[in-house]
Amino acid sequence: MKLAMLLWLASVLPQHLADQTCLATTVYLEARSQPTIGQLAVAEVALRRRDQGQWGDTVCKVVTAPHQFATATTPRSYEIANLPAFQKAWQIAGDSISNWGLPANQRRLVVPHANHFATAAVSPSWERNRTGITIGAHTFYAVN
Repeated sequence: MKLAMLLWLASVLPQHLADQTCLATTVYLEARSQPTIGQLAVAEVALRRRDQGQWGDTVCKVVTAPHQFATATTPRSYEIANLPAFQKAWQIAGDSISNWGLPANQRRLVVPHANHFATAAVSPSWERNRTGITIGAHTFYAVN
């Protein structure tokens, strides 16, 4: 399925399904080759950003905000071709949204306070003087 079709589908679904669709797509694009814990960490960052409200008040707005996640930077013609990886991303997204629905003190956190991440091989300007947690190929940071 093309990325454009998934994002269109998210625009017509009820909010809870739209959020899961957008989050699954983001997990797939950002971390499909990463271990499960790395995929959970990517989902956690997106959900934390939604709560912070700076990038949008829905998961879809957060992950499609300009220059923030692969969902916004990947060409719309990109084909989501690895169905087992997308099914896993869908499960990760659903589990993450359910976890995030718990009271804050009951959530299982992978990267507490992290609201940014980058490929571990890259040093973005905003990571200077910040300690990050590296999981797989990504390093997660608390920036704001």
